[in-house]
This record gives sequence, structure tokens and C-alpha cells, in this order.
Amino acid sequence: MNQARLWKGIAASALLLGLAAANPLQALASDHHGGQAPQVTVKLINTKGEEIGSAMLTQKDDAVLVRVEASKLTPGEHGLHFHEMGKCEVPDFKTAGSHFNPAARLHGFNNPKGFHNGDLPNLKADAGGNAKAEFETKVVTLVKGQPNSLLKEGGAALVIHDKADDYATDPSGNSGDRIACGVIQ
Repeated sequence: MNQARLWKGIAASALLLGLAAANPLQALASDHHGGQAPQVTVKLINTKGEEIGSAMLTQKDDAVLVRVEASKLTPGEHGLHFHEMGKCEVPDFKTAGSHFNPAARLHGFNNPKGFHNGDLPNLKADAGGNAKAEFETKVVTLVKGQPNSLLKEGGAALVIHDKADDYATDPSGNSGDRIACGVIQ
């Protein structure tokens, strides 16, 4: 895939942050054979094990549509990443491992050497600690058996971090502690 085209896709996806209320993609995605596309619901828990939200991942042609809703966050931006292991053990979620990175690249959309498959746009929480976002990523898939599939043996995780991702600093964009996690299986 052309890296410039990929970058444009990610930039366009980042613009969709916070537009989930408009929900331009109301219909359930379908695969090329007219059947239901792979879809996964992810329950997000905080460091106390309390459910604070969810994410819906839906395969849409060559992209994964990500819809995230979370509450009880500190106001502001939070790093959001796919991690390599489908384990979310409280209180620190270290069991989720590093960022999902089958392409073995460095971190951050602004990194000239590429970025992790697990790098996602920041999630913005309002003054009440609520966040809602919708975006697409073309560097992962829900199609099993692919090297960039989130539905691999052992699963993967969606992690919310304490601070904003700076999109440049390896390995995690200075995004701080892991404050919420959800298993993708």
C-alpha cells in the first residue's frame, strides 16, 4: 500500500473523531459476498475493573470501523491504541503487552519511519469525562489468518491511556499510564 495514501486515510480518519453522534455509517457493513461483515464488541474496564464503556469494531471493505464510547475519564485527550495481547488484568493492564505492531515499525503517525498498526487517533473526553469517537483504520483487519488481524490467536486489546499521544515518541507517544482496557476476541 502506498504510504502517502495510507497517511491521507489516517488523517481523514482522525478528522472523524468526535463525530460519532452524526453516525454517517448507520448501516451494518457487509462483506463482498453479501453476508454480515466481521464485527466485535469490546467491553472497556478501568483500573478497578469497572465497566466504563465499549467499542464496536466492524470490518468495512479494506478498513476497520472503530466506534468508541467511554465515561469516567479525565477531561482532555487520551492516547488510544490496539495492544498485542488479549489480556486486560487490573490494575495496570501490562498484560496487554506492547502496541500491536506486526509490521515492526516505530511509534507515531508523525514518525518518518512509519507507525505501529496499533496506533490510533487520540480520544477526547469532554468536561464531564465522556468520550465518543468514530474513525477507520486501514492497517488492521478483523479477517482471521491475516498478519495484521486483531482476531489472532491470543486476541488483542484496545487500551486508553492517561495522556494524549504525541504521535511521534517511540514506543507509546508519551501517552502515560494505561487507564482502561478491553479484550478483542
